[in-house]
Amino acid sequence: MAVDKVTATWIEDLVFDSQIGENTIRVQGSVAKGPRQGPGPKALLLSSLTGCTGMDVVSLMDKMRVQYDGFEVIAEAELTDEHPKNYKSIQLTYIVKGPKAKEKADKVKKSVDLSLDRYCGVAYMLRKHCPITYEIQYQD
Repeated sequence: MAVDKVTATWIEDLVFDSQIGENTIRVQGSVAKGPRQGPGPKALLLSSLTGCTGMDVVSLMDKMRVQYDGFEVIAEAELTDEHPKNYKSIQLTYIVKGPKAKEKADKVKKSVDLSLDRYCGVAYMLRKHCPITYEIQYQD
């Protein structure tokens, strides 16, 4: 069984360094004093989601021979008003760039659906808490 391990070390105020393998990410609370040193924990959750589904979609589009020149995933999430503040909905926007990408829109959609429904573990975990919706945009 695979195990992920992250160690968060307090730096100052509401600033922590999260050690993930050989990588370090500085995390800062939204009400921390001083200059911004890193993203907040909830933003990192969205980063994990966009990275996870993005890797899936790119891999699947490659297998389905979709030609694209660039690709982005944007996550926007609505927070609850009360504590504990958490996401009540997440909207993903997939942006597929390149003049030929739209010709295989059916395969792009299939790639996104497979990612969100079968492969992306982050989406699987978050979907148990709040709805995740998406749209696909094409740019030449």
